[in-house]
Formats: sequence, C-alpha cells, structure tokens
Amino acid sequence: MPDWLLPILIVFATILAMEWVAWASHKYIMHGFGWAWHRDHHEPHDNVLEKNDLYALVGAAMSISMFAIGSPLVMGDGAWWPGTWIGLGILFYGIIYTLVHDGLVHQRYFRWVPKRGYAKRLVQAHKLHHATIGKEGGVSFGFVFARDPTKLKAELKAQRLAGIAVVRPGAGD
Repeated sequence: MPDWLLPILIVFATILAMEWVAWASHKYIMHGFGWAWHRDHHEPHDNVLEKNDLYALVGAAMSISMFAIGSPLVMGDGAWWPGTWIGLGILFYGIIYTLVHDGLVHQRYFRWVPKRGYAKRLVQAHKLHHATIGKEGGVSFGFVFARDPTKLKAELKAQRLAGIAVVRPGAGD
C-alpha cells in the first residue's frame, strides 16, 4: 500500500464520522442542555453572529487537539500519527459544514437558492428542521446528508399530532 493512501482514508473516514458526530451533537446537545447557545439560531434576528457560532469553536478545538496529539513537536515520542489526519478530517468537515449550512442553507455568505438536485434537498430538509418552535421534537439533525423531505414532513406531522413538537403554522405542510 502506498504511504499516502492510509492518511487519505483516515481523512475521508473522519469526514464521514463527523456527520454522525454533528447529528448526535445537534440532536442531543444543541437541542438538549446546550440549547442556550443554539436557541438564537432558531429565532429571527438581525445579528451578524449568533451564540450558536460558539459551537464552531468547539469543532475547532477538537481539530486543534487532534493536530496536537499527532504532533511530535507537542507530544514528543508520545505523538499519535493518526491524530494529524483526524484533525485534518475534522477541519475539512468544518469547512464543508460552513459552506453548506451557513452558506447555502442560511445564506450567511452568499445568495443562491437551488432549484433542483441534492442542494435543493439539503435546503428543504434543513428548513423542515427549523419548522418546529422550541427544542423539542424536530427532524433532520444532520448537516450534509439530507433525507427525503416528504418523509421528514410525515415525521413532523406525526410529532405534531403526538404532542411531541410544536410546528410553526404553515411549516411542514
């Protein structure tokens, strides 16, 4: 196996794993005990920054920590070489997240409304995530992989009927 193949595989595996980490963090932390940071992301405002942006610093700390663990300059002989590549994968996921979530979905950096394809599906799925009021219930907690909006709408309807989620009027119909 070429020397470069395993590091590339580690980077790609980390990017894929980070979508699961992001989904779980979003569902159980941001919509749980971390709601104080995440709430303003779900409410209208004119601020350039949100408290929710503090989560980007958490992601950056994860990446930097892995770079440090992988660095002989920091760790000496105790350096763990995969740490560097995991840190790079976390960094790349953060860039992808920023472009997709903050850029495409919330249009914080550029204006483009996709008319078809997977980009449209991402926007629809995340808009359905924002269809609920408050932290309870909700759908589509991932950021890069989006499920079929028709199925997400059905889940929202079921949550509303079961009293699990309060859905904004007209949203999710």
